[in-house]
Amino acid sequence: MQNPARVLTPTVPLTPDQIARFEGRVPRYTSYPTAPHFTPNVTATTYGGWLEALPEGQPVSLYLHIPFCQQLCWYCGCHTQIVSHDAPIRAYVDLLLREIDLVAERLGRLVPVHEIHFGGGSPSMLPIDLLETVMARLHARFTLTSVSEIAMEIDPRGVRQEQIKGYAGLGLTRASIGVQDFDAEVQTLINRRQSFTETADVVDGLRAAGIASINLDLIYGLPAQTQATIRQTVDLSLSLVPDRIALFGYAHVPWMKRHQAIIPTATLPPPDERYALYQNASDQIAAAGYERIGLDHFARPSDGMARMLRQGTLRRNFQGYTTDGAETLIGLGTSSISALPQGYLQNVLSVPDYRAAVMENRLPVARGIALTADDKLRRAVIERLMCDLTVDLAAVASEFGSDETFFTERLALADLTHDGLVAVNGSVVTVREAARPLVRSVAAVFDTYLSEGAGRYSQAV
Repeated sequence: MQNPARVLTPTVPLTPDQIARFEGRVPRYTSYPTAPHFTPNVTATTYGGWLEALPEGQPVSLYLHIPFCQQLCWYCGCHTQIVSHDAPIRAYVDLLLREIDLVAERLGRLVPVHEIHFGGGSPSMLPIDLLETVMARLHARFTLTSVSEIAMEIDPRGVRQEQIKGYAGLGLTRASIGVQDFDAEVQTLINRRQSFTETADVVDGLRAAGIASINLDLIYGLPAQTQATIRQTVDLSLSLVPDRIALFGYAHVPWMKRHQAIIPTATLPPPDERYALYQNASDQIAAAGYERIGLDHFARPSDGMARMLRQGTLRRNFQGYTTDGAETLIGLGTSSISALPQGYLQNVLSVPDYRAAVMENRLPVARGIALTADDKLRRAVIERLMCDLTVDLAAVASEFGSDETFFTERLALADLTHDGLVAVNGSVVTVREAARPLVRSVAAVFDTYLSEGAGRYSQAV
């Protein structure tokens, strides 16, 4: 399906009043329904049945969560723990191998794999011999002959050239490099000191080893961040010529991540300045020739993500925007989330609980949700809004055999349309360019679970 034509007004910055009225606190919509609405009603038994029911020959993608870091970054919202030696990592990999076996046994056959992603935490903490062991087990338990991408999140601090050679030998094709911000004061306030030189050395080493696809992750809204500091960070990042850049908004959620309370609230930019940081950094990246992708990603025009955006086939999952076309994503490791045709499920969060489950030969499921027909319809609407900033509600409803008109939801957009931030033409809803950072708030209008009150969310802008 080609991306529907969009009618855009010239980019005009949001006013402080509009930010105050519309930005709110809403989900990031890497799934629908979102994780706060998962329940213990989805169990290991449920998951096993879902795995057994997967269609023969249909490829899956794999996400492996490595919950370890050498140092705690105070902005971090990930499920991770700090370790100073290899023993806990080696013990964890033994458990991960057992979970791979448990999943493979429930599948009952060698299922083809489309993509493999190592996330965390800091997967680059894994010694090469452990990565080799994990990949060997995946080769034994799945069919990897047509894998299109093997990706890993890399913390460049401490990565050595021997590791990079090992990554290349294992077939790594894409590396996501955590940058966040290069300013010294900002780095001090978030407890992440990382020089441009060590980052550039790792990027150069990856490319020299044949790992050509490089993503850089930046964050706006950090403490003491200013227009000047973020401009310098973007300039330095662009000098590395990455294929993709992610510009995430810092999610300050100290009620969920207690260590974030270390960051003084007074050092965080207020909403209007936070928006200006986002807007100016976005414009700077776009001016360098990158295409805007959804809410917070950018890609070179030749990159697969930009091509899928133009085709209207871009996807969004728990890794954010993705070119992964597999309908099934199997999460492995603590806290990982799986997405199957029948629904979502999340593994237990702690390593002790994970160990207890897999040592008893149980799939380590903590909670999940089975999808209804209405969930699948609304998920499609929200995904298209998050990816394309536009959706034809009638076309999506027809695709799902539904007579839903979303009349109430279109009425709920009245204030946004009155302000010229959203256009509603018949059944087509379009988020105007100036309101790109508000797309989560627009998507939230179609979320029937928000009124149930579960979950506290990060601010939209």
